[in-house]
Amino acid sequence: MAQEYVEFPASGEVHPIPGSNARHPYQHQLDAIRALDHMDEEYASYSTLVVLPTGGGKTYTASTWLLRHALDKRKKILWLAHRQTLLDQAAESFQKFAYSTEIPHISSFRYRIVSGSSNHDKTVNIAPKDDLLIISKDSIGRKSNLERLEPWLAGEKEIFLIVDEAHHSTARTYRRVIDFVKEKVEHVKLIGLTATPFRTAENEQGLLAHIYKDGMSDGKSKKNDIGIVYKVDLKELINRQILSHPHFETYYTDEEYGKDLGLEAWESIQHLDTLSPELSQSIAESGPRNKLIVDTYLKKANEYGKTIVFAVSVNHAIALAKLFNKAGIKSEYIVSSIKDMGTGATISAKENDRKLEAFRAGDVQVLVNVNILTEGVDLPMTKTVFLARPTVSTILMTQMIGRALRGEKAGGTNMAYIVSFVDNWNEHIAWVSPDTIFVGDSEWPLKDSPEYKKQQIRWIAISKIEEFAAILNDAIDTEQLEAVPFWERIPVGMYAFQYINEEGIDFSYQVMVYNSTQDAYEKMMQALPALFEGIDTDDEYLSDDVLGKLELACKQRFFNREMVPPYDPRDVRHILKYYAQKESEPKFYTFDQVDRSKLDVPAIAKYVWDEDLGPKKKKDYLDTLWEGVDDNLLQLFFCKKIYFLRMVDIELLKLSDPQIYEAETNVTYDKRTLECLPLDKIKEVDPALEEELREGAFAKAKFDSGYVCAHCGKVFSNRQYLNVDHIIPMNKGGRSVLENLQILCRSCNGKKGDQSEGEY
Repeated sequence: MAQEYVEFPASGEVHPIPGSNARHPYQHQLDAIRALDHMDEEYASYSTLVVLPTGGGKTYTASTWLLRHALDKRKKILWLAHRQTLLDQAAESFQKFAYSTEIPHISSFRYRIVSGSSNHDKTVNIAPKDDLLIISKDSIGRKSNLERLEPWLAGEKEIFLIVDEAHHSTARTYRRVIDFVKEKVEHVKLIGLTATPFRTAENEQGLLAHIYKDGMSDGKSKKNDIGIVYKVDLKELINRQILSHPHFETYYTDEEYGKDLGLEAWESIQHLDTLSPELSQSIAESGPRNKLIVDTYLKKANEYGKTIVFAVSVNHAIALAKLFNKAGIKSEYIVSSIKDMGTGATISAKENDRKLEAFRAGDVQVLVNVNILTEGVDLPMTKTVFLARPTVSTILMTQMIGRALRGEKAGGTNMAYIVSFVDNWNEHIAWVSPDTIFVGDSEWPLKDSPEYKKQQIRWIAISKIEEFAAILNDAIDTEQLEAVPFWERIPVGMYAFQYINEEGIDFSYQVMVYNSTQDAYEKMMQALPALFEGIDTDDEYLSDDVLGKLELACKQRFFNREMVPPYDPRDVRHILKYYAQKESEPKFYTFDQVDRSKLDVPAIAKYVWDEDLGPKKKKDYLDTLWEGVDDNLLQLFFCKKIYFLRMVDIELLKLSDPQIYEAETNVTYDKRTLECLPLDKIKEVDPALEEELREGAFAKAKFDSGYVCAHCGKVFSNRQYLNVDHIIPMNKGGRSVLENLQILCRSCNGKKGDQSEGEY
């Protein structure tokens, strides 16, 4: 194999950015940094928590502090998290804020990101010279992998161990890593980051207190107390106007539930915060209860304003939204793309996005939801939450009421209404009271009709709303997306289909397809029959296990390279669900009716540039285009004028400075030979080489009788049930060379599991 070297962003060297960070931290972040300063000065070893609310900047606070107190002093950092996105966010934060004022005594530091993702590195490559090791708990938490830390830890007298989302650190894998590091290093400075350290189960609180022992007062917490070096509570943030003032209201439904609650149902509520399907259905179908919820809003609609309602189930959300609309209050319902625990129903992520944008814009007053608006969704100016579902979880209650608590300094409101609907329940269930926290698709128009052209634009626009909003949000890094030519960011078509979900409800879905993803989707559609022949089920409703395996196979075979705009794994899952039911691929609709010349933003920007239009002439010109004539596609496509203006400005930036979107220069990525990469990564760099390796592996397994599985010896007449696999896994030092490749049947490959990488 030719020794071609390619950049590998999962590891590299970070150089200081000249100057100082222009971002000014909030007061609570400064207070957290000072508290960590004190703890670090007083104690050679400690284990403590930093508790900041969701959106309070935990990663930013920790990374900026560690740059100065660990990396600048050549002390190693082990950063643990349970999700790959958290690993990427941590690495990005260390790179983005590595200003020379934060690390004045070093010329650079080395980092490495390790997880099961092909975008990240493997534990076998952990090197003693790595300064910052950002790693998933599943990758290092296995006993067989922990030993990979020994050379990295050897000779270290002091190490910083960070656990992101630390309320999960009671899990066995986290505890195993923590104990291992403490055995090997004399002084371990363990810092957990969390929005809330409190769990429902008392035994978990005890485990957490056993891990985090050192508090903010004298460095040592009392027995059985959780050690917290810094915590900012909701009241403090309210006083600082970062959160709004809560006004609590309680309405009693007079409905009785749980009178004959069985042991299994009771334990499900107490330990899982989950109502049985029977209970959920009973609540959802209660006419008087639902009427009380709607009537309560109607009486004070002007005061409540934009309101989020937390419903018990999908059926409950649908029913409430219908009642609100019937009463003249514009309402929508959204549910999580993750299967709802009560009903198993899901809804299109893009449909959710459309409804969220309508709520943000004020076109929807009441948004009813299930399991989707507890965290991570920015909904400014939400004034009220209706708690139409009970919970035993302090965490969930905090997240629910937090939706309305965005204060004036954070772009929200001064007053927030927290409205609870309380039922008569079994007195033994400890429901959380909110105040204790402070102490369907219609027929489409004919293809050649003007309405169809408008509908195409609307479909595209719905898919772009989130992108446009993200570009306007300074807190989100969209440079990679903005750097892609404008036309590449407009879908070329979509797969549109309906299927019946597990609850017997018609479910509509659209998958937007871009130039970046079109080839992958086409190949996936061709392979669907073979993919499904390999699964041992006649059930038209796929189990989570089977669906996960099929999705992984699609990712490895078709979506194994960087795509901008990217594909959405949820789209793949819905296509698989559709095929399982229909046994045919969904229909593809091209957006060939769209007159793209009327959406040519690059051409608009070039005219402004070439004609050297001043600010006033530029405004007049863009205003004229925006107001346009009949069937104005710009308004249909962008929905908001500010989105259109921002896209024009981005194109003007590209004209004025072609290098404007070049990558930051303070990170030098490591380089790897192709044989050190999994096959899917080789395919991105050198498709011909990847094909040569794949064909060579199949040639080795070919006999007169057919293809032979290297593990079980079974003979196959064709390739559809076979995968290319590494004999020695890459995580054990194996390489992507022909001598190390073999053919396994799908069953043997599945049993081998994550010990092999780059399967096809």
